[in-house]
Amino acid sequence: MKVYIETYGCTFNKADAQIIAGVLLENEIDIVDNIDESDVIIVNTCYVKLPTENKVTYKIQQLQQKYPDKKIIVSGCMVEIDPEKLEKIGPDCSWIGPHQLNKSADVVNATYCGDVVRECGFSKESKVGVPKLDDGSLIHIIQICEGCLGACTFCCTRFARGPLNSYPIADIVGEAKEAIENGACEIQLTAQDTAAFGRDSGEKLSDLIKEVANLEGDFRVRVGMMHPKNILNDVDEIIEAMKLPKVYDFIHLPIQSGSDKVLSEMRRGHTIEQYLDIVSKFKKEIPDITLAVDVIVGYPTETDDDFDMTVDLLKKIKPSLIHLSKYQHRKGAISSSLPEIPPEVMKKRSKFLSEIKSKITEEENKLLVGTTQNVLVVEEGSKGGFIGKTDSYIPVIVDNVELGSFVTVKITDATATYLKSELL
Repeated sequence: MKVYIETYGCTFNKADAQIIAGVLLENEIDIVDNIDESDVIIVNTCYVKLPTENKVTYKIQQLQQKYPDKKIIVSGCMVEIDPEKLEKIGPDCSWIGPHQLNKSADVVNATYCGDVVRECGFSKESKVGVPKLDDGSLIHIIQICEGCLGACTFCCTRFARGPLNSYPIADIVGEAKEAIENGACEIQLTAQDTAAFGRDSGEKLSDLIKEVANLEGDFRVRVGMMHPKNILNDVDEIIEAMKLPKVYDFIHLPIQSGSDKVLSEMRRGHTIEQYLDIVSKFKKEIPDITLAVDVIVGYPTETDDDFDMTVDLLKKIKPSLIHLSKYQHRKGAISSSLPEIPPEVMKKRSKFLSEIKSKITEEENKLLVGTTQNVLVVEEGSKGGFIGKTDSYIPVIVDNVELGSFVTVKITDATATYLKSELL
C-alpha cells in the first residue's frame, strides 16, 4: 500500500505529518511523493485562518472528484475544530485527530479496506522520541509541548490542540542529540507557545534551551513563538540561554495590536508596556536580535485610534519580520459573535500596514548591507543557489556552497524578506 501526505500550516503541523509518515513506515506502509502512485491520500489540515480553511476545504473536495477510486483521510486541526463541516464535505473520509497520530497505521489500513474510521479526542501521548519520517532535511523539528494556557478570543487552534502538555526535557534533548548525530544542523524547538513550556510539569524553557544548545556538534537552535504573557516571569533566564553561541539570535514575539484596549478585549493577558519591556531587555542583552511579530489587522473592536497605535508601535520597535493577518471570524472563537468592521475599512488598514511593513523590514535588512555575516546553509533555493541563515536567523541567498556548511559572506543587497551575498 502507498500513501501520499499533503500538509498545510505551521512548523508544528509539519512535524505531525512527519510522525504520521514515521508510524506508517514502521508498519511497512510506503510513503510516496507522487499522488498518482498512491492508494490512500492524507490531507493534514490547518484551520488557523479563513483563507487556509477555504484552501483545505477545496482540496478535500477536489481530491474526491479527481481521484474517486482513492481513499482519503483528513488529519490536523480541522478534525477537532470543525467536524460538522468535514462531515458535510467528506462523508466518506476517515479522520486522524492531532492527538491520535499513533493510530495512523490502523486508520490507514482500515480505510484502505473500505471502512470509515475516525480517531479523535485528546490524549497526553508524547510526540517526542516517536517514529518520524527522515526526509533527509538538515532541519529537525522537535515539538516541545502541545496546547496552550491562553484564552485569546480570536483563536480556534486551541480547540484542536487542547490544554498545555509539556514533554520531558530529557526526552527532547535525547531526540535532538540523535538528530544531530544523524546530520541535522538546525534544531527547531516548536509549540503553539514555547514560553508556556514546563508550566504544567515544573520544568523551564530556559533550562531546555541550555541543554539542547550545549550538545556536541555544529548546529543551531531556533526557538519558536513565545506568548508575551508567558515569558514575563522568566525573561532574564531565557535571555541568558539564548546568548549561547549555538542559539539563533531570534525571537518570535506576537503583539497582535498596539492598543491596550484591544489587547484586553482579545484577552491577551499583557500590556503594551510589558511587551516593550521584554523587547527592550532582549535588544539590550542581544543587540543583533531579530524580532519577528504577528499583527492582526481589523479586530472587530479596533478603532482608527487603535490602528494608529499599532502603526506607531511597529515604527518604534522596528521588527525585522512582520506577519500580518486580516481579522476573520473563526469557528468557535469568542470574537466571532462580534460584528466585523466594514470591508472597505479593513482593506484600507491592511494596505496601509502592508506598506509600512515592507518599508520597516527592508530598512532593517538594508542596515546589514556591507557587513560580514556567519551563515549556516540549510536548503536549496527554489530559483537556484542556496538559502542560509545568519546568526540572527535572517535568510541569505548564497552561491557555490555545500548544504550543511557554515560559511562567511559579505552582504551585497537586501530586500524586505531576504539578503543577497557573496562568498568570502
